[in-house]
Amino acid sequence: MAQEDVFKKIVSHCKEYGFVFPSSEVYDGLAAVYDYGQNGVELKNNIKEYWWKSMVLMHDNIVGIDSAIFMHPTIWKASGHVDAFNDPLIDNRDSKKRYRADVLIEDQMAKYDEKIEKEVAKARKRFGESFDEAQYLSTSPRVKEIADKRDALHERFQKAMNDMNLEELRQIILDEEIVCPISGTKNWTEVRQFNLMFATEFGSTAEGASKVYLRPETAQGIFVNYLNVQKTGRMKLPFGIAQIGKAFRNEIVARQFIFRMREFEQMEMQFFVQPGTELEWFPKWKETRMRWHQALGFGAENYRFHDHDKLAHYANAATDIEFRMPFGFKEVEGIHSRTNFDLSQHEKFSGRSIKYFDPQTNESYTPYVIETSIGVDRMFLSVMCHSYTEEQLENGETRVVLKLPAALAPVKLAVLPLVKKDGLPEKAQEIINDLKFHFNCKYDEKDTVGKRYRRQDAIGTPYCVTVDYDTLKDDSVTIRFRDTMEQERVKISDLRSIIEDKVSIASLLKKN
Repeated sequence: MAQEDVFKKIVSHCKEYGFVFPSSEVYDGLAAVYDYGQNGVELKNNIKEYWWKSMVLMHDNIVGIDSAIFMHPTIWKASGHVDAFNDPLIDNRDSKKRYRADVLIEDQMAKYDEKIEKEVAKARKRFGESFDEAQYLSTSPRVKEIADKRDALHERFQKAMNDMNLEELRQIILDEEIVCPISGTKNWTEVRQFNLMFATEFGSTAEGASKVYLRPETAQGIFVNYLNVQKTGRMKLPFGIAQIGKAFRNEIVARQFIFRMREFEQMEMQFFVQPGTELEWFPKWKETRMRWHQALGFGAENYRFHDHDKLAHYANAATDIEFRMPFGFKEVEGIHSRTNFDLSQHEKFSGRSIKYFDPQTNESYTPYVIETSIGVDRMFLSVMCHSYTEEQLENGETRVVLKLPAALAPVKLAVLPLVKKDGLPEKAQEIINDLKFHFNCKYDEKDTVGKRYRRQDAIGTPYCVTVDYDTLKDDSVTIRFRDTMEQERVKISDLRSIIEDKVSIASLLKKN
């Protein structure tokens, strides 16, 4: 099945099973805005808990805050967002659709990579077990031709972005003969810049209102509070501040479901270090964050680092952790060495000293910062994309199952009475009442047991137990394991010990 079709099925599955709904759907929706349903919010909260505990619980020098969405407008002037938070946009005159010029070019580079992968796949099929991929990549004239085109485009694109040469970006689009996905034409406008911040008014009267912005990132709330946290928490360098919160960007080209939205959630940690040590900490945090992702068990081959060609104005090193989505490798987390830019700017624009006093060196200085920033929604999507599975069963049926990491699953245990009478529902509820203090349980009595199993498979429930007539005699139940569909007879008193450790966030943290 084509990956595009797989992704469509995942989007449909998210709505059908209560994970993600189009926002304001009864009013025909609001573009690039989504609501999380009853199962989606549980999965999302579990992802956030996994991140928060990995940062705050597992590090004795990292603490958390929750800063306001509304902030003084000068903060965004100091951070550079007012003047430089722009995307290069281009319109197709025939379809009237607007695109990000850089994304069109990045997609073109991805197409070259896909062509190379297809050549490799054909060669692997032709040579079988004797196929040496590394040798083929280095000797195939066809692969070299495609790679040379990709590398030349990459070099040209990198220079245009670093120079922010809008004319050159448009010329690249024309030279590569990139067409509009809607109209199929190359009738492009000029490229121009568009600021992404949402502006609103703050004040009780129209005359007295001042212009403020919905924050486009959560990092600045940490920077303007770092000295408050340092002093009240008696923190010594190096130390970090973590935050989970909403951010807002007026994305003109929002696409790929919840991958790029106008309202989204970030999990960010700013790690403050002594100047001159930031490039020692940068690779350490790269390794730490990659371990966090790979502890989910999705396979190391589905992750990669992508070093930035164009560094932001505040950075001296930057990389992305990319995950293999159905639409290619895409960024889920950014790791940046932000130097002392932000703190220095806030000191300059506020007129107040926010330097750190180092008791060891007996001097005051502005710390440098390593940032880790992960999009909750993108992380959610990567988990869904990897977990969605269609299996052919021996009886010819197809089973749709979400093979979610057990610790992230919305429901950990479903309890199913065999029939809705003879005291079986009451016994099932008794089991839930005992276990619900330890993990999320769900009672389900509608339809046959087989259909109920399928329903729980579809939302990723790792364990189901069936209460039958023998349960009333021997206090035993049949436990079914989601991934293998194997069943086992166990004592009710053993359920907690069988399940709890495997579904706890601690089980993931121990793998980091």
